[in-house]
Amino acid sequence: MFGLKADWSLEVFERYFTMGDYAGGEARWCPGCGDHAVLTAAQKVLRDEQQRPEMSVCVSGIGCSSRMPHYLGTFGFHGLHGRALPVACGIKARRPELDVWVATGDGDCFSIGTAHWIHALRYNMDMTLMVFDNAIYGLTKAQTSPTSPHGFKTNTHPFGAILEPHNPLTVTLGVTNVSFVAQVADWNPPLLYETLKAAYQHKGTGFVRIIQRCPVYADSFSKELQQNPDRFLLLQHQRGIPVDKSVSRQFPNRTEHDPSDLARAFQLAADSARLPLGLLYHNPDAQCYEDLSSQGVEMTPEKRLEGFNAVLDRITI
Repeated sequence: MFGLKADWSLEVFERYFTMGDYAGGEARWCPGCGDHAVLTAAQKVLRDEQQRPEMSVCVSGIGCSSRMPHYLGTFGFHGLHGRALPVACGIKARRPELDVWVATGDGDCFSIGTAHWIHALRYNMDMTLMVFDNAIYGLTKAQTSPTSPHGFKTNTHPFGAILEPHNPLTVTLGVTNVSFVAQVADWNPPLLYETLKAAYQHKGTGFVRIIQRCPVYADSFSKELQQNPDRFLLLQHQRGIPVDKSVSRQFPNRTEHDPSDLARAFQLAADSARLPLGLLYHNPDAQCYEDLSSQGVEMTPEKRLEGFNAVLDRITI
């Protein structure tokens, strides 16, 4: 009632963002594609964090997943094949206040973009790195990707992939200064959301490999995993990804794993029989490269020119 003393107050936000504020163009992925789930999870994280859309940017390379900047209501940069990470690192170096998301795929990141992937992990700049892994080149119509299972039939290997698949988790864990490594499947929305939120809140590069459905060109790859939860190992820990009981009971195989234990994380990642879901490794003390590369960003053009000329004067003959 008016006029009565109360011990509560109504906090009025200057701006409140809804899911619609993070919606871009209409998503044109195929029906049933796991990319839809990842987009929704990212939008929910941004909404729950109340991140201003104009202070966020989504960067991508080439591939189905790399359409994400068009569908996310933030700034976006649709880059070249395999080059999402150098663009994202450049943005973070000169505009460290921006919230950076990277959308890339198994071919875009683990093949043509391999060198950038490795060095971006070592730089550990503060960004959320989402790798959509459907084990196929989907945009160019079903060629073998680095993570295609052995024997998987594609247009480039009609009799089946001849090599064992690349393991991006073990490679990632082996990079100096890596700070956050997680894995999740797109068809478990609660776990997907919690994993992306943890990666977003982490100060450093939050690497999340997302096992993703492609119902058109790699349906058998994801169907076998969806129908057999015994293929997964759910990682649980008080410092890991929060897991509700309703999610936990979906997985018959569960284990306690301290994400600070790098050796154990590597052991879990190397086991192809049971794919780990959750946070494998977390080192919040790893150095972030933008803390060094962004020095001097606030300098005026005049000060920059003055400094440049001072350096030239030192080498003048």
